[in-house]
Amino acid sequence: MVRGKIQIKRIENATSRQVTFSKRRNGLLKKAYELYVLCDAEVAVIIFSNKGKLYEFSSCDNMQNTIERYRQYKKDVQSNTPQIERYRQQLRLEAENMAKKIEFLEVSKRRMLGQNLGSCSIDELQEVENQLERSLRNIRARKGYLFKEQILQLKAKERYMQEENAKLSAKNNGTTCSQQNAEVETELFLGLPENRCS
Repeated sequence: MVRGKIQIKRIENATSRQVTFSKRRNGLLKKAYELYVLCDAEVAVIIFSNKGKLYEFSSCDNMQNTIERYRQYKKDVQSNTPQIERYRQQLRLEAENMAKKIEFLEVSKRRMLGQNLGSCSIDELQEVENQLERSLRNIRARKGYLFKEQILQLKAKERYMQEENAKLSAKNNGTTCSQQNAEVETELFLGLPENRCS
């Protein structure tokens, strides 16, 4: 049988409230113990009933050690709060600056592509034109460099092919000379194969 969801609100019946408190308290303390054992965590739980009775669990021998550690942690966090706030402010400023730079670069890119030029002044248009001319010079210089590299590679390949061709020609000439010097005897027969034997 599946339990339905209960509504989280104060239980009006005192007996039911005490039973629920007892069960849930034991469950909470059991979970705290399991967390300590399974995860090797330092765990402390303090519970006061509505009648003021104290229930506690501590994974270390002394609850006071855990409380002192908690107080020291809170003090450290509070003392570091100004540093953390300064760091957050610095990150916020850096993010704003980056957003402005990105927006500026996007506007510049659109202008380079010839978009949204209607709102540009003559000076801005002159700057875009100068930038395009500088970019074009850089592109042409790079293209010329790549062409020269390609020409050098092709010339090196041409020399290599000429050397290989010369080697093959020399080798072929030696073979032709030896074939011309050797006498080859050939006979020519006409007619059907039976006539050859006679």
